[in-house]
Amino acid sequence: MQVDLAQVEEAAKELYIRALKLLPDDVKRGFAALQARETHATAQGVLGTMVRNIAVAEETRNLLCQDTGIPIYNVAIGAGVAVDGAALKAAIRRGCERATREHPLRSSVVHPITRVNEHTSCGREVPVIHFDFTDEPERLAIEMVPKGSGSENNSWLRMAIPADGVDAIKTFVVDCVLEAGGKTCPPTIVGVGVGGTADLCMSLAKRAATRPLGSRCDDPEGARLETALTAAVNRLGVGPQGLGGDATAFAVHVEVAATHITMNPVAVNMQCHSARRARATFTPAGVEYGF
Repeated sequence: MQVDLAQVEEAAKELYIRALKLLPDDVKRGFAALQARETHATAQGVLGTMVRNIAVAEETRNLLCQDTGIPIYNVAIGAGVAVDGAALKAAIRRGCERATREHPLRSSVVHPITRVNEHTSCGREVPVIHFDFTDEPERLAIEMVPKGSGSENNSWLRMAIPADGVDAIKTFVVDCVLEAGGKTCPPTIVGVGVGGTADLCMSLAKRAATRPLGSRCDDPEGARLETALTAAVNRLGVGPQGLGGDATAFAVHVEVAATHITMNPVAVNMQCHSARRARATFTPAGVEYGF
């Protein structure tokens, strides 16, 4: 399959706008589940306001949140797909710029030293574009995740001591959630990376934080850790928007990688309650949009 770069550019633009305006169904189901379990009156009210905000935004085709975030594109290239990688990156960047200029969207991206804003949601090394490869034939998938600063500012890495074992991982995650408090606009998805190197561990945490709700870590030990941490985090009493209650997190997601015998890296990256993402899938039949 030969990839049409003009279609990629258009999709990159459309995905950014869709991600900012349409909340995935799994997150909506997550809200319903939290509302059903919440025992605090104030928290019930806050959750109700959040759900109403989602409905109004979608009814009026407005933004779910004013923060358009750092644009992240995750690209999965299947077997038999022919594409120029550099040209693909350039097309995604053009689409991202067009979304901000033509829609228009607020650009939240600035130079880290001068703080100059190009008003394109782009800059040096931004949008962030990740590439992966799959064995699915004649299929190219592009996922767009606008990562807001409220969640991204709450990121941590610890190079734990292997002898401290799983308890060190659990303690670190709980401490991070308590430190974040209401700053991440809970209820959150808490992404946890375990293993690898320092950079891989942080990448795993981001991957975990942006996974669909209801998905499970495909490593059995990681899946068990998800269950234990989700229960622990929702006993902390942080609650929606940090105002108290049971609904501190939709879930804790864990991703794991092999690591060195003298290392035990653990990283945390959070996603706010507006867990936005959008996906475009290219096949010989055309382009299909979804989550």
